[in-house]
Amino acid sequence: MSKQIEKIRAGYERIFALAVLSCAVLFGSSQVALASSTNGSAGLMPAFYDSQRFMINFKELPPAAEQAVLGDNASVNTIYMSDPGLPGGQPFISVLDAIQGDGFNPLWREVQVTFNPGHTPHQFASDNEILSAASSGEITLTTTDQVYRCAVVGIK
Repeated sequence: MSKQIEKIRAGYERIFALAVLSCAVLFGSSQVALASSTNGSAGLMPAFYDSQRFMINFKELPPAAEQAVLGDNASVNTIYMSDPGLPGGQPFISVLDAIQGDGFNPLWREVQVTFNPGHTPHQFASDNEILSAASSGEITLTTTDQVYRCAVVGIK
C-alpha cells in the first residue's frame, strides 16, 4: 500500500506540469462556462483503479478543447462510466485505466459501459474486469468524444 502512495506522490510534479497545460487549453477556449463550476472540491468524486478506491478531481473540457485534445494527444487515458447507473438508483463509480506512476495523463476520454440484455448492471473495480466483461459479451463499450481533466487527489 505504501508503494502505491509513493507512486502517487512521485507523480505530482508531472501532474502539475500537465495540469498547467490542461488549464491553458481549458481557459484558451471561449466556451468556458463560469456558472455551475465543477472546479475545486465541487468536482470531487470517487473512482476505482485496480480494485482500490480513490478520489478524483474531475471536470469536462469545453467542446473545442475536447476536439483539440483528441486531434493532438495520443496519450489520453480512459475513464469508464455508465450513465444509467446501477439497480436501485445507485451510481456506477467510474473506473480508471491509470494513475500517477502507471502511464498517467490528466486528460481522460470517456468510454461508456452498457450492460447487454440478460446481464444485470453491477460495479466493476478495474479496467481489466471491464475489458474481460466486454470480451465475454456482458457489456458493450462505446468511446465518446468527451474529454475530462482528472487528477487523482487521494485514497478513499
